[in-house]
Amino acid sequence: MPARRVGRHAGCDREGDDDVSTFISRLETSGGGVRLAVKDVIDVAGVPTTAGCRAVADEAGPAAADAACLRGARELGARIVGKTNLHELALGVTGENPWFGTPANPVDGRLVPGGSSSGSAVAVATGEADVALGTDTGGSVRIPSACCATAGLKTTHGRVRLDGVWPLAPSFDTVGPMARDVAGLELGMALLEPGFEATPAGPLVVGRVRAPADPRIDEAVDGALAATGWEVIEVEIEEWEEVNAAAGLLLVAEAWALDGALVDRAEARIGPDVVARLRLGAAIDETALASARGTRARWTDRLAALFGRLDVLAMPTLTIFPPLLGRGEDLLMARCTLPANLGGGPALSLPVPSTGPVPASLQLMGPAGAEARLLGAGRTVEAAVSR
Repeated sequence: MPARRVGRHAGCDREGDDDVSTFISRLETSGGGVRLAVKDVIDVAGVPTTAGCRAVADEAGPAAADAACLRGARELGARIVGKTNLHELALGVTGENPWFGTPANPVDGRLVPGGSSSGSAVAVATGEADVALGTDTGGSVRIPSACCATAGLKTTHGRVRLDGVWPLAPSFDTVGPMARDVAGLELGMALLEPGFEATPAGPLVVGRVRAPADPRIDEAVDGALAATGWEVIEVEIEEWEEVNAAAGLLLVAEAWALDGALVDRAEARIGPDVVARLRLGAAIDETALASARGTRARWTDRLAALFGRLDVLAMPTLTIFPPLLGRGEDLLMARCTLPANLGGGPALSLPVPSTGPVPASLQLMGPAGAEARLLGAGRTVEAAVSR
């Protein structure tokens, strides 16, 4: 079908509503099938891919073909209802976008929606889509899910093909489903992998990892785990900060290698926060990169040892509640998402009740390939906290 012109409110069907910026292009608006929203770094045939960036949008033509990750969705008859907005170039945690508008957080419109897959989280939270696809390089599926009180799954690195997906940091990039709940994530995984089914979770041994957090968030995570009846063991990870630092360094170095030329020719059409983050990557020398790669190797070994005696690791997705618009950079230091990206395995985020202003978000990390078991565990958590 012909694509509408990309713009701040292109394709939105609520005229005059300046807060509508979830979709930067709306596609099929009627018909049957699962309603699927697709982050605008994933090619949809006939529609430009803008990566939420004016510099890219100005040069983009219609995609010649769907990204490989959409094959299952097409085979199963899913209806792609729109391409969703994001933090520019998928390189940011707030979800705020100066070019196409910022998707409004449905929990509280004063708060950031989280990034980078902000529009995908808002689309499922508001019921405009049953499932959305996002990408997760450093937390970009899980952070907006936490901010919008929805569920998100970072898949194992390499499990979902990335052909036709705008790259950010190839050794980290993943595609994963986002939905209102775990059942929606199971559906999303079935669209990515027809025949996928979650594995029912029996009694689990959970390693509880702690980072400095708002006490109400720790209380919410502990309460949710206690409600499941699982065995919970406190796990101290002394290298946690080193792991986060190494992941951030490698990520921005890879991002600069891919997008540095874009900055050089079109800096005025890229947001200053994204330019600054990319330029950090330009300044990293080979010695620092080698050290970070060594940390990654040691972290992978450490996770293998942990998952030899534990079923999952549990921690908050975010250690703070979603901040106000304009103050969202606080999330850079408040996320617990990067270690899963550095290790390569899957991680599930889902909302749990809290005494704070909005729900907290529990994150469960598992070993590579454990998506079915993580979603089974997510079912157990949802049932336990709803009693």
